[in-house]
Amino acid sequence: MTEVELVVLLDDLGNEIGTAPKSSVHGTDTALHLAFSCHVVDDEGRVLVTRRALGKTTWPGVWSNSFCGHPRPAEPVLSAVRRRAEYELGIELFDIELALPLFRYRAIDTSGIVEYEVCPVYTARTNDVPVLNPLEVVDAEWVDPEALATSLVATPWAFSPWLVLQAQQLGLFGTPATQERRAS
Repeated sequence: MTEVELVVLLDDLGNEIGTAPKSSVHGTDTALHLAFSCHVVDDEGRVLVTRRALGKTTWPGVWSNSFCGHPRPAEPVLSAVRRRAEYELGIELFDIELALPLFRYRAIDTSGIVEYEVCPVYTARTNDVPVLNPLEVVDAEWVDPEALATSLVATPWAFSPWLVLQAQQLGLFGTPATQERRAS
């Protein structure tokens, strides 16, 4: 018997109000729920970007941050970050830092599927070579942050909306003023 993957539901203030099957919170009427994102950097200062598997419900085939996911009920978010790094990319993380504790977004993809998440954003380091789980990730590249910033400004539609928003807020890929100069 397959275990149903549950996510943590939240009220408008970000308080836990229950759980729901993950499959029920990625549709056209998506409840606010808890997630996380992580941006992984290597010793050369490059950022790992990944291309979402084509079978993903939301934004299939789109380039995104290193990885993201949902904590299980009662699972500490940091434990979920480590679990998903191993599951999606086969990597161990160190120097994990909470960069955007209150990041929240709502986005609708071209098929009408809604993502609506309170999504703490982490940064981390690794020395490992990613081993991609094809159910989650179809491609990955280590990129220079400035090159990524240029691409995010020039072709934001090629990336997940949460990566574009997080990059702006993190300042990892240039300041908003720098991004505006690149766009003009």
